[in-house]
Amino acid sequence: MAAITSASATEPPGLETQRREIETIVQNHELRAGDSWYLVERRWFEQWKEYIKTGDQNSSSFPGQIDNTELFEDLDSYHLKERLVENEDFVLIPAEAWRNLLAWYGLVDDQPALERKVVDLPSTVKVEVYPVEVFLCLHSNMDNVVTAQFSRVDTIQTIEKMMRKQFDVGESAETRLWMKSSDTSCERLRNIYVSVLDSCLSSGMTVIMEMRNADGTWPSSRPQIMRNSVEEQDSYRGQPGVCGLTNLGNTCFMNSALQCLSNTPQLTEYFLRNAYLEELNFTNPLGMKGEIAEAYADVIKQMWTGRHYSVVPRVFKTKVGHFASQFLGYQQHDSQELLSFLLDGLHEDLNRVKNKEYIELRDADGRPDQEVAEEAWRNHRRRNDSVIVDTFHGLFKSTLVCPECHKVSVTFDPFCYLSVPLPVSKERVMEVFFVSLDPGAKPVQHRVVVPKAGKVIDLCIALSQVTDVPANQMVVADVFNHRFYKIYHSDESLSCILDRDDIFVYELSSGAVEDDGEEVVLAVYLRERPHYRDYGSGSSYGTSLFGHPLLMAVPREQCTRDALYYLFLQRLARYVHTPDPSDEVEEEEADDEGGEDEDEEEEELYKTQTNGLGNDKRDDDCEKAGPSKQAGEGEECTTKMTPSVGQADGENNGQSEPSSEDAASDPERGNSSEEGQSAGSSSADTATQSDVATTEASGKAEDQDEEDEEQGEEEERRDGDSTAIAGASSGKRLTGSGRNGQGRKRRRPLFTIQAVNSNGTTERGMGEGGSAFSFSSQPYVAIDWDPDMKKKYYDDNEAEKYVKHASMEVPHQQTTVQLQECIELFTTVETLEEENPWYCPVCKKHQLATKKLDLWSLPEVLIIHLKRFSYTKYSREKLDTIVEFPLRELDFSGYLLRKPGANGEPPSRYDLMAVSNHYGGLRDGHYTSYARNKDNGQWYYFDDSKVTYAREDQIVTNAAYVLFYQRQDKIRKPTLPAPADGCAASVKPANDFTSSNHDGLAAATSCVNMETD
Repeated sequence: MAAITSASATEPPGLETQRREIETIVQNHELRAGDSWYLVERRWFEQWKEYIKTGDQNSSSFPGQIDNTELFEDLDSYHLKERLVENEDFVLIPAEAWRNLLAWYGLVDDQPALERKVVDLPSTVKVEVYPVEVFLCLHSNMDNVVTAQFSRVDTIQTIEKMMRKQFDVGESAETRLWMKSSDTSCERLRNIYVSVLDSCLSSGMTVIMEMRNADGTWPSSRPQIMRNSVEEQDSYRGQPGVCGLTNLGNTCFMNSALQCLSNTPQLTEYFLRNAYLEELNFTNPLGMKGEIAEAYADVIKQMWTGRHYSVVPRVFKTKVGHFASQFLGYQQHDSQELLSFLLDGLHEDLNRVKNKEYIELRDADGRPDQEVAEEAWRNHRRRNDSVIVDTFHGLFKSTLVCPECHKVSVTFDPFCYLSVPLPVSKERVMEVFFVSLDPGAKPVQHRVVVPKAGKVIDLCIALSQVTDVPANQMVVADVFNHRFYKIYHSDESLSCILDRDDIFVYELSSGAVEDDGEEVVLAVYLRERPHYRDYGSGSSYGTSLFGHPLLMAVPREQCTRDALYYLFLQRLARYVHTPDPSDEVEEEEADDEGGEDEDEEEEELYKTQTNGLGNDKRDDDCEKAGPSKQAGEGEECTTKMTPSVGQADGENNGQSEPSSEDAASDPERGNSSEEGQSAGSSSADTATQSDVATTEASGKAEDQDEEDEEQGEEEERRDGDSTAIAGASSGKRLTGSGRNGQGRKRRRPLFTIQAVNSNGTTERGMGEGGSAFSFSSQPYVAIDWDPDMKKKYYDDNEAEKYVKHASMEVPHQQTTVQLQECIELFTTVETLEEENPWYCPVCKKHQLATKKLDLWSLPEVLIIHLKRFSYTKYSREKLDTIVEFPLRELDFSGYLLRKPGANGEPPSRYDLMAVSNHYGGLRDGHYTSYARNKDNGQWYYFDDSKVTYAREDQIVTNAAYVLFYQRQDKIRKPTLPAPADGCAASVKPANDFTSSNHDGLAAATSCVNMETD
């Protein structure tokens, strides 16, 4: 079995035993408050699972030591990265499972174990991956700041005790604590017995300890640095509602939704006139005992006083987390999901129906739509009657048709918002790097259009059209951290490839390589050895991966170190400078005169002697692989890893030396200078020829032989010039070891070769007798560089260079659709998915019925959610399509079954009043909002605590996510005149805004005087 390089690791049990033990532990462990769980990097854990599935303890998928490097921001502080996602970046395992894995595999040296406690929070028990990290200081010395982490279930008293100990404050000293948020607002922590969660203390905040003076006074009524600018707030008079919301830590999604609701006139006026106080429902089992409504009312009242630049919605955030555990903590969330929860929570907290009666729903059964719709709306209002229903609820008609018996089921259902799909393109734009077979050619970055539901072969076909390289001579691979994370088969789905993946397409010299054929595809990694290496141990500790991995098709008979050395050297010719003959370092070797006995002594020679240059065939056309197998070469990953060191390699095959002329004329013995030019490495022809004569001596016997070798002859150096160079480049064996033990000199190779696992972190066996590498699965080898040799001959700058194809310069065409197209898609007939069948009452079984939604009646305020986030079984993506939506006169008359205007029906025209924006991708991004103030009719741009004027031509962007429309018959004229540009409410007009710079950062540059500080 592959060796564990950590001293703490013990001999693990069999693979099946490992799998059974870990699965049993994980399945039988429930979350219990106080228990310890551990974070393990997902890629390592997935590789371990793959390794134990193979049942082969010599498998190349051996994961090596537990390595959580990708979870840390840096390897000095070992601070956990922000926004890590469970089961995507890491997995959580119980303490017992962790102890087993640690004993079997060990942990990369100096890395701390990522232990986290299970905490019992309101409505949930969970592993606290991110404890609350705060800054601690004394009021008397604000420069001495200490960082500390606390659990959300810790009390404020716990923090006080730590601060007393940290800052040497006596137990008898009378103290009080303040907490400071990022916007310099300050609040007193009066109750030290409440939890960190209940006190609204969050990461990034500062806790200040103030000590009473000897004269009985406090240094200040409020710490100066923490001042909430009471005097400034008292003197400030701004436009009510034009108020920012402080970001408490990834709470921009909440701020965006709150700003949109705040600028909904009907709802805001309801709270400002205290109408909610008479309708609070404290007994509704579906509600939050009125707490959500009260917390929301507090935020709205502060925002609409006109006396605050920005408000800190900390209490509101805490209440939301109490009643919706998915919003606990400070991870990024979806503004529409928060909006959906908030509207439902406000509705239940303000529901005028105290006791909900049971109502049996009836199917239409052929009755007129008008009758069925009125019945459905009456039934809905009998159980749901609140300001939310009055303002936001509408009714749509749902029609289901059974595909077998053609039973038609018609129901009318209420809705609070419309989630409309975006037209999805059937094509996808991918950016990939193409690596040519020509060693002298730089990788070329291409942008190609492929079918969204296509296969990997479709990507190869698209690239083939611009490169003139046959698609069956391409292999696609995902390069991650200087190694191959995945090598794709041609029939795999493109949905497996994410936009953020670094995809490289490699050209091979021929088509597919059979599993048992004469050729094998080698995956080659570049590693750097440490300066001080324990040759005797065979350990790979301390090596680090760098540069671009390679993929080469090699005849199996060429899988010897000598032959591979030349192949690798040729492939690296663009950025590896081979030494000048006069500068080459020479090493001593024993002379070989026992060629006739080579076969019987070959095995022993490989075990005990250094490696010479053999007569292995090295055709330029030996690189052959198929697109359905492993891949080609090179990539531009720059992140460093810390895998294993390879053994020094090389040996002599004992054959007699051919003449220089014979070697130079035999193409199967090596590559002549002309061949090197044809392969695209003419810039290093002479150097390559010289260095081809070098090959590494390796193994445990090398150190023992070095002293004797240094006393050898200098034949190769004397042969220098063209004859020796030609002989070397043609594969002439210049060094060796025979029974006579006579010493000779040889040139020192640039690198050594070692068989490794797929991570490049663990060395594997060298094959039978050491004469060739033996591979039972996908072969991985490492090219190991001595730091001095790498510095001298490896050109890092050249290795990182690539060329941009003309397709990269063509601006990406932004897709634009009309909002009406999205609404039409919403009302289009669709077939139910297999996961959500309909039970047909006639057939008495579940059916994949057809379903059609139609709009029946619309509310006063219509919320339209644009479904930009697309989730499938294999992929997730955000659609950046620009949806053209009107700011005025959005007409729904063509979509309503109940025609407006007749029988006193309300009109169906709407004007825009707010937009929630999302900038960025799936895992990270930033939320902002546009909103029209109800009092002065001016549009504003809200970016957390920053507020700026906005123009109407800035509002329609590809970031628009949730749209708020108000029915025209409910719109009241502004009571105040629109502010003059640049002079009202201390807000600077955002004249420099464009739709492309609203990324949450650029937008901030155009605002002034709109936050507390």
